[in-house]
Amino acid sequence: MIRGVHHIAIGVSDLDLALDFYRDALGFVVEQESTISADHKKAGEAVGIPGFEARMAMLVTGNIRIELWQYSRPNQGDRRSEPQDLGYPHFALEVEDITAECARLSLAGMTFVGPPVDFGTLKAVYGRDPFGNIIELLETVE
Repeated sequence: MIRGVHHIAIGVSDLDLALDFYRDALGFVVEQESTISADHKKAGEAVGIPGFEARMAMLVTGNIRIELWQYSRPNQGDRRSEPQDLGYPHFALEVEDITAECARLSLAGMTFVGPPVDFGTLKAVYGRDPFGNIIELLETVE
């Protein structure tokens, strides 16, 4: 039986810059950080890319884990998703004050499609992290 979602993986072009954003701006804590070398056969078998090389960091806050990956071999492609794409086009983070978070995260390098939209019971807005990944901010209104 499935117990829950363990983590979301995100490919980034610069792990240090990603840590600056996800750790310092979003408040995640680094749980693990490692470098995977080409001779790590089990890692290559697990992801289906024999001989890959990468740096990774597992970040956590509350019940959310995000795994950041910067591949050096094979070369990473830049295929930024759009909201309507198949696959995993975005993830949502629940915040207490969406307006304040938009202002704060804009200073940290996040870009938003516009101001938060009020749906009555919630407010939401889509934005992109410094690598183009879509993150939705969501505030529940009571």
